[in-house]
Amino acid sequence: MDLVASRASEARFDAYVEALVGVIGHTDRAKPLHDYCVGLMMPGGRKSVEPMAAVTAPERVSAQHQSLLHFVGVSPWSDAAVLAKVRELVLPAIEAQGPITAWILDDTGFPKKGRHSVGVGRQYCGQLGKQDNCQVAVSLSMANAEASLPVAWRLYLPRSWAEDPARRRRAGVPAEITFQSKPEIALEQIRWAVEAGLPRGVVLMDAGYGVDARLRMSLTALELSYVAGILPNTLVWQPGAEPGRSGPKRGRRGEPEVISAKEVALGLPRSAWREIVWREGSTAPLSSRFARLRLCSAHRHQTTEGRSEEWLLIEWPQGEKEPTKYWLSTTAADIAFEQLVELAKLRWRIERDYQELKQEVGLGHFEGRGWRGFHHHATLCIAAYGFLVCERRTIPPSGPDTAAWRQRPALPDCYRPRGAADQTRTTHTRLDRNTTSTAHRGLGEQPATMSMLSEDNAANQPQTATLMTQ
Repeated sequence: MDLVASRASEARFDAYVEALVGVIGHTDRAKPLHDYCVGLMMPGGRKSVEPMAAVTAPERVSAQHQSLLHFVGVSPWSDAAVLAKVRELVLPAIEAQGPITAWILDDTGFPKKGRHSVGVGRQYCGQLGKQDNCQVAVSLSMANAEASLPVAWRLYLPRSWAEDPARRRRAGVPAEITFQSKPEIALEQIRWAVEAGLPRGVVLMDAGYGVDARLRMSLTALELSYVAGILPNTLVWQPGAEPGRSGPKRGRRGEPEVISAKEVALGLPRSAWREIVWREGSTAPLSSRFARLRLCSAHRHQTTEGRSEEWLLIEWPQGEKEPTKYWLSTTAADIAFEQLVELAKLRWRIERDYQELKQEVGLGHFEGRGWRGFHHHATLCIAAYGFLVCERRTIPPSGPDTAAWRQRPALPDCYRPRGAADQTRTTHTRLDRNTTSTAHRGLGEQPATMSMLSEDNAANQPQTATLMTQ
């Protein structure tokens, strides 16, 4: 990036942050807001409070650390107000490339070692692809084919947290927050977006949300179309079956009237399948084999009057033994096949959102334990990401020049991260914890540098540290 472009981009960033200052409250929050956003935009390293303090104020790291820590973890500014301003600033840039076509529901996980961070528990973590100790947040993003932006964000609070007054009090969970399943949180976000009058789009969701029939019915009641991932065993009425009957009964010829989506797919003739390209990939066009047909879904929450035909879309890539993905969709009956596939596949944008939010602006780097800090950090990460979306043509979020307009300040010579060994000290050979001396085996104390760490941080520290002489 040339110097003129760099200075112009920096000026736009300063104006962008100044617009956020207008909704964040007290003027004394302006500088920590600016510095926190700068820290999130800096290249490389962790984007937790202490490293950002060292980068943004290397001459006064301790004071800056306290300032940023208070700003993100204690200061009572409104996440909703900041996110609303981010939408106001960023959506025009997205819509300049095309109208909003989709609302994307999803969640993302943050692996954790301790048990005191708000909402942490053993649950499915998409980042790890398995059940593990983590936090999970639910989000709603607005998207078109060119860009997307998260507009709603909330931590999922497991029942073990929601119904534990002591844990809620320590983490500062608001009194109005009760236990809600992830689909219930998602529906609340959707209803808010409808009431706020945001530009409407087709609601896209994976099978984790799509299998929830009540969520799908609620979207229809809100006059929103959806493309919802489902599981192979999801029940549907056979094409041509009379959906007025209830239960998996058999028709006149003895065939079951209600069967699984997988059974429908396996029964389709070869002529039903088409190879469709949905977008250009990084090296070649992305394509696969799809089939679609009109039918009615079958579930116990649906009344006879509520049953109406929708699309069942199925993907069966060449070379696979069986279909790999299924969707139900209430998009128009006359929608083009290619457009239906493009909508189903547009959900990849949320995966890009999460990747860039975590890798570029440190969404998963927050080390605090409280409700307010968790949401404040996420809000500021979304704000920083929003600026990168606006600047995509000059500094693409995943490109090498993401922060080319910012010079990374040099760290002071005396800076040492918490928990790190002081390199100016010398080890005492008799107290080396790796030795097998009788004196060492009798020691029961931990190094002083470890005692100051939180449980979550300490679990990530190397266990080969030596005791230091005083």
